[in-house]
Amino acid sequence: MSFSVGGLMLNESLAIAQAYQPGEAWACARERLLAQSASSLPKLASQTRALREVYDRIGHLSDAERHYLSAEADRAGQQAVMWVAICRTYRFVREFAVEVINERYQSWRLDLGHEVFDRFLADKAECDPSLAALSSSTVAKLRQVLFRILREAGLRSAEGRIQPIWLSGHMKRLIEESNPADLRIFPGNGG
Repeated sequence: MSFSVGGLMLNESLAIAQAYQPGEAWACARERLLAQSASSLPKLASQTRALREVYDRIGHLSDAERHYLSAEADRAGQQAVMWVAICRTYRFVREFAVEVINERYQSWRLDLGHEVFDRFLADKAECDPSLAALSSSTVAKLRQVLFRILREAGLRSAEGRIQPIWLSGHMKRLIEESNPADLRIFPGNGG
């Protein structure tokens, strides 16, 4: 449940993705950039946990996806790439995207309030003792951060409604090459 750190962290992710050298093993790049104290990220330099979260997210992207994020995508494309990275990093978020957001979108139930998150978490907690053991303050923090990520990624409006994300042809191909099932995390794009 480490997604409780920050939101989409798009600007920080872009700085890290741009410092990555194509062909470099991601583990080596991560260590090199950490050793350089991520000088291009002064606001995160002292926040090691947040910095590691950004590295972990970027590490779940293919080289082609990292290149697209850092060199080709417009802002909406960058948001979409980071949403993919987050869903690949955190199983809980991916399941929420597929089982709640996509399902609600397909059935035209576009409201996405706190009760929807709370019900989803309660259902998951029935099978996962670690979720059942979360304190109410931790649940509130997870909900707050997830809804912030959804808003920053363009998936949830300020009014609390699900918004479709229309992927560019290039972005769709990148996802299909990595894992076609990832299209399901985008309402309006995957069955």
